[in-house]
Amino acid sequence: MKVTPIRSQDTYQSHLARAAVLMLRSDQGSRDELEVLQAVIAQWERKQIDLTPPSPVEAIRFRMLAQDLKPRDLEPYIGSRARVSEILSGTRPLSIDMIRALHSHLGIPAESLIASAPPHRQTRRTQPSKLALDKLRSFGLMRPREAFDNFIARAMGPNCSPALLRKTRTDRTNVKTDLAALDAWCAAVMLRAEAVSITPRKSVRETLARELAVLSTKPDGPARVAPTLAKHGIVYVALEHLPGTYLDGAALRRRSDGAPVIALTLRHDRVDNFWFTLLHEFCHIARHLDADTPFILDDLEVSTSDDIEEEADRFAQDNLIPPDVWQEHVSPDLSSEDVIQIARQAQVHPAIVAGRWQREHGDYRRFSKMLGRGDVRKLHQA
Repeated sequence: MKVTPIRSQDTYQSHLARAAVLMLRSDQGSRDELEVLQAVIAQWERKQIDLTPPSPVEAIRFRMLAQDLKPRDLEPYIGSRARVSEILSGTRPLSIDMIRALHSHLGIPAESLIASAPPHRQTRRTQPSKLALDKLRSFGLMRPREAFDNFIARAMGPNCSPALLRKTRTDRTNVKTDLAALDAWCAAVMLRAEAVSITPRKSVRETLARELAVLSTKPDGPARVAPTLAKHGIVYVALEHLPGTYLDGAALRRRSDGAPVIALTLRHDRVDNFWFTLLHEFCHIARHLDADTPFILDDLEVSTSDDIEEEADRFAQDNLIPPDVWQEHVSPDLSSEDVIQIARQAQVHPAIVAGRWQREHGDYRRFSKMLGRGDVRKLHQA
């Protein structure tokens, strides 16, 4: 099938329908077509959502992500470590000298650095975009003719308000996020979570993370996640992200009984991404959820200097591949056979080894056929 640009809602819907068919196929031709379709669909969705220009801090963080920079790398242009922290947290404005240095040495557009930051990170709409609302209704969770506000109240509680939802931790959320759509997705997850039966537990056992990692070696590993977590008192929900949310996953607690919930969007249908995101969110429910942080939402493509996000990244990485195994065997000249051997020793799917090597070496062509593209969603739909 020839993939055409989307210029109308009808074409958008037909492309979505085609993508749903391709997700159930495993041949390379279908996977290639799906990858192109996803790119075209994402481009259309971005155009349908009103975006605000980035603040100076967002412009800096975008360049840090693009160039793999750490906060300490900004010290030559901004000043001391403390001053860099103040700039990135938004508590200190950029000086003229800082703007000049960041523009000259890092190539950040001067107009982005000079722009006035909005009073909040993003503007919260009263309702999601039409695309997001249509997608939300397609989940079958909204009642006929139910108003969006009523849906949020039913899912999150009668006392829920945008002020409450703003307590959501969004440091690792894309700056382009439609926050009303984010609220909607969280509410939909909550309703799905309430329907899941689990065995209650008083606490989360962190060693379960390694047991989950070993599940990746099973042909139906992703399908085993939900029942495995349920036995340990954890709710698992897989729910597609809404247009304008750019999410990989979330950690939260169920409203009715406080049971921990891991929710994944599966937006990147790859074996390596699935298991890394799963263990990242597992770390959050085990260590980071509390009364002041009822939700933690993650776009794992966004870089962060947040302590709990870095901790969750390390936790996922080390539970998937033990540090001693990685340090002993990894090298820039790794072969496909080496990937398989490391995976056997670590007791994980080879895609996990291949994906980590790609990230650490910045080479996304090598081992690209080993990432298990198209192998996760079909197991959730079975």
